Amino acid sequence: MELILKEDIDNLGFKDDIVTVKNGFGRNFLIPNGKAILATDSAKKILAENLKQRLKKDQKLVKEAQKAADSILKINLKIPAKVGEGNKLFGSISSKDLSDALSKEGKELDKKYISIPGRNIKRLGNYEATLRFHRDVIVKYPFEVTAQSNKKPGN
Repeated sequence: MELILKEDIDNLGFKDDIVTVKNGFGRNFLIPNGKAILATDSAKKILAENLKQRLKKDQKLVKEAQKAADSILKINLKIPAKVGEGNKLFGSISSKDLSDALSKEGKELDKKYISIPGRNIKRLGNYEATLRFHRDVIVKYPFEVTAQSNKKPGN
């Protein structure tokens, strides 16, 4: 079943993409929840016209997204975490922790646009996350998980 997506859907596609999905997924989830419409010939023509008109606006958005990506790539981020035996973390580091750490550096990026390999990190070391700023601007961002110092602030 061919559908046109009305919003970004993880592991499927971006808004206005034409995707092929199983009939049940389309009929029972995507279409009733307003996340997609059937990709009929007329819907495809309307989509093509809309995309053509949006192209100029998108070029500006891509430039802004690239600027934001470049500014974040300049940050050498180290995320402190509590550590136990064998460099294992108490808990884990997820995309939310990375988003919060970037916020502290003055760069806002929603956690849904951050993808960490294996979904979360459970050991110290250097890692690489995938950050998505725009459908055409996706960057690999290196960061490090370090041991948190046991000193309390002000002592």
